[in-house]
Amino acid sequence: MLNAKTISGLDEYLYWCMVQIKLVSSDDEILQIKELQTQNLRKYISDEEAASEGFLTASYTIEYLKVMNASFPSVIAKDGDTVVGYAMITTHAVREGHDLIKDLFNNIDRCTYSGTLLKNAKYVVVGQLCVGKNYRGQNLVKRMYDFFADAVKVQYDFMVTDVDCDNQRSLKAHAKAGFEVIDSLVYGGKKWDIVIRPTK
Repeated sequence: MLNAKTISGLDEYLYWCMVQIKLVSSDDEILQIKELQTQNLRKYISDEEAASEGFLTASYTIEYLKVMNASFPSVIAKDGDTVVGYAMITTHAVREGHDLIKDLFNNIDRCTYSGTLLKNAKYVVVGQLCVGKNYRGQNLVKRMYDFFADAVKVQYDFMVTDVDCDNQRSLKAHAKAGFEVIDSLVYGGKKWDIVIRPTK
């Protein structure tokens, strides 16, 4: 006989099977990333929603997203045909394509981790992370980052990104997914934590 705990576990398993984690493989998926990005930009959401749900700061053009995905496809979460989350794999090859990305790479290069200057290490940047509002709190961040690490571990030893210090939800999500703070930077008059996670 099913009880509430069993049903809850069954729902979680079915949800896990329903939402697929994969690499981008079509232009339509890139367009859906852009749409999800736009929906969650800080300038389009209220202060209350930004505080409780988190937010995105950078806006990338479709052209830059295509260049980014040509260099290394992004990790996405899909529910059927719909992209409901993404983690952008951003390589050194595209660092000059966006001011925020360029600044992030430059700041990471000066950081050290376990005694190693990251400029001399094999690292890849998480250009942006987002989970659709209706899919938050379902462990998708960790699932995408675990997939991300597995996808890049042959070429890269570390995944690095920065998180706006005002974005407490994102800071907590990154910590839960295994990232640790190693430094900080100031961009656009705001403080950002630089966080890192080994890929292996």
